[in-house]
Amino acid sequence: MATPLANRPLAGRRILVCRPEPEASRLASHLQSLGATTRTLSLIERQPLPDSPQLRTVLQQLDQFQHVIAVSPFAAQQLLEQLDHWWPQWPVGIHWYGVGKGTGQVFAAAGLRVTVPATGVTSEALLAVASLQQVTGDKVLIARGTDGRDLLQETLQARGAQVTLLPLYERRFPDYAESSLQSLFHDFAPDSLVVLSGDTLQRLVQLAAHLDTGLLQRQLLLPAARVASQAQQLGFTQVIVPASLSDEGIATALTRSLQGEADVN
Repeated sequence: MATPLANRPLAGRRILVCRPEPEASRLASHLQSLGATTRTLSLIERQPLPDSPQLRTVLQQLDQFQHVIAVSPFAAQQLLEQLDHWWPQWPVGIHWYGVGKGTGQVFAAAGLRVTVPATGVTSEALLAVASLQQVTGDKVLIARGTDGRDLLQETLQARGAQVTLLPLYERRFPDYAESSLQSLFHDFAPDSLVVLSGDTLQRLVQLAAHLDTGLLQRQLLLPAARVASQAQQLGFTQVIVPASLSDEGIATALTRSLQGEADVN
């Protein structure tokens, strides 16, 4: 018979989720179901871009692309919503890709056959999939925000592909009062922070730079070794990278690390 601790392995733990909505609340709810006390601090907000002639032209030419990549679940959802106005049926012959499982699930829910990396949730992992190795002359569409890493574009162009970037949203960085942040760190005193992008990490450090939060001594859960390295260079002493960025994967990594069962870099 399962013990209460087995059912609620995060009981008594305080976790600060630094993700955009709605992902922040969804993850927080999952962690709460495992016993954790949570707060959310969305350091990045995403605002869909307005319609434009350039956007409509790309969408109407969807059938000319051999590969369509979305860099995040939000990018995938925005792309599908835009395409719904122009394509009552999906064109055949397109390879659909998600950088991670969550992005792939958005495409799959729309009835699309999607490829995601077997392991990893980074651009590097996606670039390793077999169908993106020989792309000379192929047209590739990348759905993303107005900014972000250029690794996908640059690598695929180097492999001979014709790459079109399709910005669908812009990211904004909300401000928070110093008193609110000070209270969050001192009164709530999180055991661990979930920080799932390099930009989120930089914004967190920027906001807390002049506050007595003990931020550098708190545990961070980060999305990839690249971001973990950035955190260590900034002075963080406890960083962990989960095997999966699903809600379940994040919860498992937090449980193991906070119970002392996993190595913390």
